[in-house]
Amino acid sequence: MEQLSFFHDHTLLVLVIITILVGQLMLSLFFNKFSHRFLLEGQLIEIVWTILPAITLIFIALPSLRLIYILDEVNNPIVTIKTIGHQWYWSYEYSDFKSVEFDSYMIPMNEMKPFNFRLLDVDNRIVIPFESQIRMLVTSADVIHSWTIPALGVKIDATPGRLNQISFSTNRSGLFFGQCSEICGANHSFMPIVVESISPNFFIKW
Repeated sequence: MEQLSFFHDHTLLVLVIITILVGQLMLSLFFNKFSHRFLLEGQLIEIVWTILPAITLIFIALPSLRLIYILDEVNNPIVTIKTIGHQWYWSYEYSDFKSVEFDSYMIPMNEMKPFNFRLLDVDNRIVIPFESQIRMLVTSADVIHSWTIPALGVKIDATPGRLNQISFSTNRSGLFFGQCSEICGANHSFMPIVVESISPNFFIKW
């Protein structure tokens, strides 16, 4: 997510420079009275204004391609979690440990505590160690769902009969909230995701 944010800032800077340059040229054309009565063509300027945008596009395309490859890379995951989407809850299986699997339902309004977030909290959170590479294998038992945590820059479809893979890591402890991002039926809005990031020592005890 940090890299996506940096790329956004980089692209925005390029766009701001282009906007200021083109705006300044247009304003100068509107307000000056200069004219060149012998000017029929300008080969040099046409070459320049063809090559410059091409170079600008390269400055945007190269970081973008780099990001695409980074997002698909899986480097020695410490923990593998299998996520199964159902109508309308999530199931999680920690494949590296014996019989660690549970369902995660949204906490209904009548059972909420004062510290719970309405429509976002669940009865069983996913627990992961921070500063560790996590591999998530995502599938679905019925219709297409989408497992999404915006703060981590993670979004992946849960498709029946298909196992999708994504890799991520967190660099601090905390709670990260998300929701299903694929319309999957009547209760699509009521299958939230909560990731709890804790220290590796506490994770082993958990």
